[in-house]
Amino acid sequence: MNSTKVLDAKGLACPMPIIRTKKAMDTIDSGEILEIHLTDKGAIADIPAWAASGGHNILEHTQEDDVLKFWIKKA
Repeated sequence: MNSTKVLDAKGLACPMPIIRTKKAMDTIDSGEILEIHLTDKGAIADIPAWAASGGHNILEHTQEDDVLKFWIKKA
């Protein structure tokens, strides 16, 4: 999937992945895609909840070994 920006939030614990995600989303335009790489298992629930609260769309979510990946389309 084509991403506008990739955020590496591996090794960060809650709430830092959400804080970094918000900051990264602020740097891209509406309709662009942010790809996030995380290792915090809480992100499985936190990232979709945060995205929904801002009207953003989770396009895809995968897990490769211990790394969670989300692709979020900015509202």
